[in-house]
Amino acid sequence: MTRAGQEPQRERTLRESIRDTLRTRVFEGHYPPGTRFVERDLASEFNVSRLPVREALRMLLQEGVLVERAPRGLAVAVLSDKDVVDLFAVRLALEVLACRLAAQRATPADIARLDFILAKASDALARGSLNEAHRANNDFHDEVTRIADNGFLRTALEPLQGRMHWIFRHVKDLNELIQEHRDLLAAIASGDPDRAGEQSVSHIEKYREQYPDVPW
Repeated sequence: MTRAGQEPQRERTLRESIRDTLRTRVFEGHYPPGTRFVERDLASEFNVSRLPVREALRMLLQEGVLVERAPRGLAVAVLSDKDVVDLFAVRLALEVLACRLAAQRATPADIARLDFILAKASDALARGSLNEAHRANNDFHDEVTRIADNGFLRTALEPLQGRMHWIFRHVKDLNELIQEHRDLLAAIASGDPDRAGEQSVSHIEKYREQYPDVPW
């Protein structure tokens, strides 16, 4: 029996698993913008009760992956031009801080982990697995945030991660992106927060310039 106010671990695991699966499907284009999510149908598909589905959808709503479309419920979000501009502005503030902190706090094991993630991205790209390469590049940014080891920063970034990952998938040249990440890794590994911050600004600004022509 669980204590009052505590969720069973199984419910937490289910909702997070469903959230991750649905989020991945959105990012990989299985659910185009505007697609409606029906709680009953998803519960049947995942062979679970509606509760973990409802919680998973609520988490995706908080991330901005879904939006409310009354009276039709929840649907996959469509990012406006202003959304993209605003998101890059916030990303510039928060991710640069994450990279500066990571440069100060990264251990040799952390650096090895980042290198491993980029090796996975390169290997996936060589095999033609673009979805896997995109996932590895997303993992790189998430790992930098973990290494930064700042709870307030992580809390601020968490609701944005879904939309950031969505935008990352529009990068056209994955070889170039992986090299950009290797340059960022070298800056973090140097232990110099100024260098890491400057490299992060350069990285973000470069890809911000590519987005005016992206069809949302």
